Amino acid sequence: MTGLRRAGRRALIPYITAGYPQRETTASLLDALVLAGADVIELGVPFSDPVADGPTIQRSSQRALENGVTLTWVLDLLTSFRERHEVPVVLFTYLNPVLRHGTANFLGDATAAGAQGVLLTDLPVGADAALESAFESSELALIRLIAPTTSRERSLEIAARAQGFLYYIARMGVTGATSTLRDALPQELAALRSATDVPIAVGFGISTPDHAAAVAKVADGVVVGSALIDALDRGGEKAASDLIRSLRSAIDSI
Repeated sequence: MTGLRRAGRRALIPYITAGYPQRETTASLLDALVLAGADVIELGVPFSDPVADGPTIQRSSQRALENGVTLTWVLDLLTSFRERHEVPVVLFTYLNPVLRHGTANFLGDATAAGAQGVLLTDLPVGADAALESAFESSELALIRLIAPTTSRERSLEIAARAQGFLYYIARMGVTGATSTLRDALPQELAALRSATDVPIAVGFGISTPDHAAAVAKVADGVVVGSALIDALDRGGEKAASDLIRSLRSAIDSI
């Protein structure tokens, strides 16, 4: 994302759950997202207890698990994707699938598959020094989360350890599309920029072109997840592509 920022381009970062709604359609969906204007893709590894996610992503994760999706399958999917595209991919996961796979095995296999980063929702800064060190010293960027309620001191600590980009949470609670964004978001991002040079992407609740444009005016990247899955549910790959195109157009218009 640093290169995109230097070029004056705001990153559009769609999230999908691997294997949803069907395993056999995920590769085509990834291709469609690239064609629609995705700059980075968050590829979700389904997990049985996704506590940070709202009902939409929870539902997609459960369906993917019912479809037989495993971490190994996701890595195979990524390997195939990398043969067709250079768009960076961040694996979005919880610790449990990683630990079951084996941390060293995961780092090696994810890198070999072509991942550029990993976002571990349940590994905050300071939670496990040895585990964090293993990720931070790997070839994968360890993407960190910052919430609106995070203190300035804690934000500085997180920013100092950030790799790739910072993921700023636009609102409190679990993920999910919403009709409004918080008025304080621009001021919060401005304060964070005074503490770090790492690019900042904003997610949680972004669901319309107006949202995307508003966030792109103050952030380096825009993340959309639940709204994309909702579009996929309503109209399949075409509706999902149309949403991404509309967000891309809105971001590029600012």
